[in-house]
Amino acid sequence: MKVVGFAGYSGAGKTHLVEQLIPALKLRGLRVSVVKHAHHNFDIDHPGKDTFRHREAGAFEVVVASDRRLALMREFEQPARLSVHHLLAELWDGVDWVLVEGFKESNLLKIEVWRAETGKDARYPEDDFVVAIATDSPDRLPQETLRPVLDLNDPDAVAEWLVENGDRFDYLPEKYA
Repeated sequence: MKVVGFAGYSGAGKTHLVEQLIPALKLRGLRVSVVKHAHHNFDIDHPGKDTFRHREAGAFEVVVASDRRLALMREFEQPARLSVHHLLAELWDGVDWVLVEGFKESNLLKIEVWRAETGKDARYPEDDFVVAIATDSPDRLPQETLRPVLDLNDPDAVAEWLVENGDRFDYLPEKYA
């Protein structure tokens, strides 16, 4: 599988870009998964549902599945710092691309999503893992770069760049062990 991260500050457009890249890659016949960093007490379950009740009763893990979907919820008794590599290990075999949103401090190759309007500094001058910048204002980048500058508003071109450079993104778990 190939893994690419998308890093940037809140409001830069990471989620929007990833959301648009999924169908762009699927149109090329590729199977796509997403790993997303969330904050503290997020929840995907709802009070009153069986799975919620099982978790509330103290189950460490609850797996719910149908013929169309599987979800695993795991409760940690103490805060756990899972790396992106722990989460990638949970994914199903047969995935062509994994788009990782967040985990901006990870050692994965990543595309920085940067918008001048956010007023935030760019990460690429100090982050050697940033291999390209996706932006809607290339003329306002804070520092010149030899990295590719991709059009944030053209997800098809970003998908094409990923596919053309796919060999760079092969994920080898032993490399991160």
